[in-house]
Amino acid sequence: MLFRLVATSLKRFGSPALCVSHRYLCTSLACIPPVWGALVDMTLKPDFGPNDIDFPPLPDINNTDIRQQIFTHRSLYGRPTHLFEDHPDDLSPDNEKYEFLGDAVLGLSITRLLMELYPGLHVGPATKVRAMVVGNATLSEISLRYKLPSRLHLHAAQAVTLRASQNIQADVFESFVGGLFLDQGLDIVTKWLEKLFTPYSKAAYQIIRRQHGLSATPITPLLPRFHHLGGKPAACNGRQNGGVLDDVPTAPAGGHLSLFNQHVQKRNDRVEWKFSDRDEEESAKEQESAVIAKGRKVTPLWFAKVLVNGEDYGQGKGTTKQAAKSEAAKQGLHKLGVAIII
Repeated sequence: MLFRLVATSLKRFGSPALCVSHRYLCTSLACIPPVWGALVDMTLKPDFGPNDIDFPPLPDINNTDIRQQIFTHRSLYGRPTHLFEDHPDDLSPDNEKYEFLGDAVLGLSITRLLMELYPGLHVGPATKVRAMVVGNATLSEISLRYKLPSRLHLHAAQAVTLRASQNIQADVFESFVGGLFLDQGLDIVTKWLEKLFTPYSKAAYQIIRRQHGLSATPITPLLPRFHHLGGKPAACNGRQNGGVLDDVPTAPAGGHLSLFNQHVQKRNDRVEWKFSDRDEEESAKEQESAVIAKGRKVTPLWFAKVLVNGEDYGQGKGTTKQAAKSEAAKQGLHKLGVAIII
């Protein structure tokens, strides 16, 4: 996306944009390797099945005015580009705003698609994959397959040159995406783009994997410890792996201890912690079962009690002293009247 932004700036604003773009690239993105330019310009080889049978048809634009503006290049009217904005009664009829909108819709849709296809893919590699998918080389190829450049309304003297330009070919595709969004909404656009860009995304993913020294096809991951059911994470059964107790914290959670310490320090209260490996309120029989099995090891529970100015403010248990303190601190916060936002 960045390279398309720079290229568009140069095309529209000339050398001043070159200075700005060059300075931006050198200061903010100096770490980007030269291979990025090659990635963006690389031609992908998507698999749409035999004879491209799965290549989706171009959606129809229902609104006549939107359809007209999608294919109207700014060269047709030759309006000045140095103005800050158009008068409300005389808005520019060309497709640049549609292109601007389509670029954003396309970026959102591809990002969402990559997250669905490769949920474990890190942001760095995902950014490279997306850059290839939305690069000029890819978008211009798609644009030509749909014959979008041939539908452009251009200034007659520039028609041949502009239609042959890879930038213009990519621009009109983005303009179509923006126009379709205005005409029919995000759901329709997303469904079309998902069918269209899934093969491109898979092809780009394989290239980036090889670039990182990995095989083109990922190894099937092991079954995760936490499964997602209905969009919400569901923990494994607490009685698996030797009978792990669900209600026993294994680590401090939520920063309760830190927050508790802040409040008692503000009040200048005297805080005392007491620890034990058995709960004062549990019977001997219950105490025998108060262990957590971790593999073949048996770890006793720690019980913590916090006293504030000699008064019992909370108790907790955990597999470590710190975890037990965190639970006790959580009770202490309630007693102090501190609201805990989960």
